[in-house]
Amino acid sequence: MNLRHERDGETRTLASNVETADSLLAQMRGLMFRRTIPEDFALVFRFDSNDTRDVHMLFVVAPLDVLWLVNGEVVRRERLKPWTGVAAAEADTLVELPAGGADGVAVGDAVRLEQ
Repeated sequence: MNLRHERDGETRTLASNVETADSLLAQMRGLMFRRTIPEDFALVFRFDSNDTRDVHMLFVVAPLDVLWLVNGEVVRRERLKPWTGVAAAEADTLVELPAGGADGVAVGDAVRLEQ
């Protein structure tokens, strides 16, 4: 599974090591308690509808780039600090990447999960 970024007709891979947090437990745990996060990694949270989705960094040991998506379009991008970062926005999909993983991604860009 790959996570792809599209802008101005250009497409690039953000991550090829992609996990989905499909269960409630996986969504609650997120990246907490992981000692390392690979560079080419993304954790994707898919939801049935748009709603305010918050991300906290409690027990997350590395900074993350977080993308909030609505229908595959980036509506917010934020770099969160370990342990203390918190942010929220409306989304139907959340993507967590290691810091730097979303460099070059801007609000309005398309991000897609490909099988």
